[in-house]
Amino acid sequence: MAKNRRQYQIGKFLETEFVSSQAQLVALLAKVGIEATQATVSRDLEELGAIKVKVPGGELVYAIPSHLRDNAADTDHLRRVLSEWVVDLVSSSNLLLIKTPPGSAHVVASAMDHTTIEGVLGTVAGDDTIMVLTKVGEAEALRDVLAAMAGLDELD
Repeated sequence: MAKNRRQYQIGKFLETEFVSSQAQLVALLAKVGIEATQATVSRDLEELGAIKVKVPGGELVYAIPSHLRDNAADTDHLRRVLSEWVVDLVSSSNLLLIKTPPGSAHVVASAMDHTTIEGVLGTVAGDDTIMVLTKVGEAEALRDVLAAMAGLDELD
């Protein structure tokens, strides 16, 4: 198993689950077919910069500081970026196409990548177009949310 894939999976677990011990993390990895020892997980957590944080209820769990960003601030930033740079949004099944002025698609894609928006699986940016992959059947709902954030509520 490649170290980068194992560490990526650890990061995903720490974003979505309360992991309070290295043994628990070893077990979670095993469930997705990744064999690792407690010592390996310990080194991975150190390399990822994981720390223990207190969650509601007082339990201490692992977290990666870059995953602890202020989503409200990120959403405000996304709203500003969308309102300034998005000129059109078109949805189809599980794809959303975002049109921007030439040379600015990467700005919008980066803001989307740094904000937690339900249903977004990933973005690919070109010069003036961004393709957003969504969960099946969620592209139109996402288009409506982003259109409202961009001030393009009048889109059909």
